[in-house]
Amino acid sequence: MNETLKRALSGAVYAVLLLGCISYSKEGLAILFGAFLIIGVYEFCKMCGLNFYVSIPVAAASYYFLWNKNSDLNLNTALTAIAVIISVKLLLYLFNTKKTNFQLYTRYFLLFGYVILPFILANYIAMGVKGYNPKILISIIVLIWTNDTFAYLVGKNIGKNKLFPSVSPKKTIEGFAGGLAFTIIGGALLANYYIMASTLYIWIVIAAIVSVFSTLGDLIESKLKRIAGIKDTGNIMPGHGGILDRLDSIIFVIPFINLFYLILYYVS
Repeated sequence: MNETLKRALSGAVYAVLLLGCISYSKEGLAILFGAFLIIGVYEFCKMCGLNFYVSIPVAAASYYFLWNKNSDLNLNTALTAIAVIISVKLLLYLFNTKKTNFQLYTRYFLLFGYVILPFILANYIAMGVKGYNPKILISIIVLIWTNDTFAYLVGKNIGKNKLFPSVSPKKTIEGFAGGLAFTIIGGALLANYYIMASTLYIWIVIAAIVSVFSTLGDLIESKLKRIAGIKDTGNIMPGHGGILDRLDSIIFVIPFINLFYLILYYVS
C-alpha cells in the first residue's frame, strides 16, 4: 500500500476513534485513554529502559483508582502540581544542551508525571460545571491539530529561521508564530460557535497554552527519541509511529490547561 494512503487511513481511523469515544460518554473516554495509557507506558519503558512488568500494573492501578476523582479538589490540585513540576523538569532538560540522560529513579518519576498523570487529568478536563462535556476535550484536540497544521504550512512556505535545530531541524520560528496565531483564531471560533462559551478570553488563553505547550511537548518527545536513538516510539499506527508519537502534544498540554482551570477556580 502507498505510504501516503497508509498514513491517511490510519490517521482517519485514529481521529474517528478518538473523537467518537470522547463524544460517546465519559466511560468511552476513560476506556480509550486507559488503553492509550497502557500502550504509552510500554513505549516509554522501551524508550527509557524501564521495567514495564512493574510500570504497566502501576499505571493501570493508578488510572483505575484516579480517573474519576475530579471532584476531589485537593487530589486534583496535587496531581496537577506533580505533573506540572515534572513538565518543568522536562523543559529544563530540553533547553540544557549538555543533559542527555536521567538517573533510573528520575525516569520512573518522569513516567508517572509525564505519561500516567496526563492521561488521568484528561478525564478531569472533560468535566464541565454541569458534568461531562466532551466539547471541552474535543476543542483542545482540535486546537492542537490546528497548531500542528498551520505551523507546518506557514513554516514550509515562509519559514527561514530555525526554532530548535538541535532537536527538530524542520521547525521554524515563523511556523511557530503562524501556528500560534491560527490556534488563537481557532480558539475564538470554537468558543463562539461550538462551545458557546460565556467568556471568550478563557478560550483565547487556552488556545495560547495549547499552541506553546504542544510545540514544547513535541520538541521534548523529539529529544527523548533522539537520545534513545529511535525514530518512533512504536509502530501501532502505520505511517504515524506509536501512541506517544501521536499524543506527545496532548499529554504535555493537559497538565497546564488543568492548572489554568484550577487557577480560575481558586481566584473566582
